[in-house]
Amino acid sequence: MAPLDAVPSQMSVLAYSTGGYVEEAEPSPTRLQELRVQHSVIWVNLVGLADVESLQSLGDLFGLHRLALEDTLNLPQRPKFDDYGEHQYMAAHMPVSHLTLETEQVSVFLGEGYVLTVQERPGDCFDGIRQRIRQGRTRIRERGADYLAYAVMDAIVDSFFPLLETAASRLDEIELLILQHPDKEHITGLYDLKRGLVSLRRYLGPLRELMAVLVREDYPFFTEQTRIYLRDCYDHARQAVDLVESYRDVATGLMDLYLSLMSQRMNEVMKVLTIIATLFIPLSFIAGLYGMNFDPGASRWNMPELAWPFGYAFAWGLMLAVAGSMLVYFWKKGWFR
Repeated sequence: MAPLDAVPSQMSVLAYSTGGYVEEAEPSPTRLQELRVQHSVIWVNLVGLADVESLQSLGDLFGLHRLALEDTLNLPQRPKFDDYGEHQYMAAHMPVSHLTLETEQVSVFLGEGYVLTVQERPGDCFDGIRQRIRQGRTRIRERGADYLAYAVMDAIVDSFFPLLETAASRLDEIELLILQHPDKEHITGLYDLKRGLVSLRRYLGPLRELMAVLVREDYPFFTEQTRIYLRDCYDHARQAVDLVESYRDVATGLMDLYLSLMSQRMNEVMKVLTIIATLFIPLSFIAGLYGMNFDPGASRWNMPELAWPFGYAFAWGLMLAVAGSMLVYFWKKGWFR
């Protein structure tokens, strides 16, 4: 059964040998069979999973296992490797673009003289492989289907690096914004970025293990010569995982930095309010003292300053002197630094 959001299916084929290549769109099963006979390697790429019958016809033509076809339609699938004897199945994820952290599933079937790739939507990272096949002066035209499968997996792994560079640039931008003026929008963007990195880690980690399996195990479809290149691909996958872990740590550190800056900002506000409140405590006492309703005429001890011509000025001077003395004291104690 096709996924609910599946896009219309489009099929293309690229068959080649040392003498030349053939590239066609929407080939029929009969034409695919002819190309398998005429060329040493045939690469069929199916884009979109809406047409389940096209996938089933490819399965019948190449003898693909039913469980592998079901894994192709079950989205999202954890990166995995299955050996079915007559062919091998690999599931991986590749970025949709280098601007977002979204990925799509890619299924790769490897058999005797053929590679079949199935992806969710148009657009992929395989244009470099196609160009190398068309040029005809590269190593890929001289090797078998196992080298093509390696090239596909290597392109998938390498497609994560531009995405990780974009994430690194975004982290640098958020760090600068947080240091200049921390805002809740920054922490929201940082949280979304960290969540995307967690998703990448969930796909890159198993992809690294998949490449490790291909390097360690002796599978019949991969020659010893191709396994040398698989080790290089494994190193790239391991490097990508290390970068994701590093960027996750940076994102966590920036979140801690934001919280620390906000806490420091709150402490500064509380310090200012505390200084203001401390200054007004003695001033309130003086104002309250001279605001009591005593009659100086009843006794010479009842607020004699009220009858003094300079009583008002004296009260202001006393309050200013107290406030100034406290400010000087706070400055010497370093409260304003």
